[in-house]
Amino acid sequence: MAAEEPLVTVFIPPLVDVIRWAEDAKGEPLTEAEVTAIRDEAICLTMRQSHAQALESKRGYPDLDPENAWQEWQAIRSELMPGHEEADE
Repeated sequence: MAAEEPLVTVFIPPLVDVIRWAEDAKGEPLTEAEVTAIRDEAICLTMRQSHAQALESKRGYPDLDPENAWQEWQAIRSELMPGHEEADE
């Protein structure tokens, strides 16, 4: 019997988009606590890893790793949010 494909967590909509929208609405950088709260309250589901990879491929960009959401957001926010200053936290 073949091993079952692992299930992975997928945010719907992508976590990176939810954080970007929240920061845009706020008009200034989010704090680490705000990003963490958004991550903790975001809608997600589980799906087979191959389906998640297909979804990401179709979307055209990767989502944030929820375990490293703050660090990854800081790394890509300047690309997504030009003109916004960096967060202090």
